[in-house]
Amino acid sequence: MKNVLFVCSQNRLRSPTAEQVFSTRRDIEVESAGTNHDADSPLTHELVAWADIIFVMEKTHRTKLQKRFKASLKAAKVICLDIPDDYEFMDPELIELLKARVSRYLD
Repeated sequence: MKNVLFVCSQNRLRSPTAEQVFSTRRDIEVESAGTNHDADSPLTHELVAWADIIFVMEKTHRTKLQKRFKASLKAAKVICLDIPDDYEFMDPELIELLKARVSRYLD
């Protein structure tokens, strides 16, 4: 079973949506977190070390991840989805975008 982590800035819209969308899959464990210190669920060294695959929504998230959590990254694959902060939580368009961009890495 793979551990999959979704990361955005505040962990309020994009990454929690991704977590919810992919949480029903039996072949992966999913979590989500935010890079900002005031995120609903802030990114931690433990979460980064736990993850086999880390999906970041934007390049800035990858940069923050690599700078602040370099020691914990180890073998995790980091993939940027290039999804801007233009969507609400569980927005149908966001869900379709996530399914289209994430599924190819999980199948």
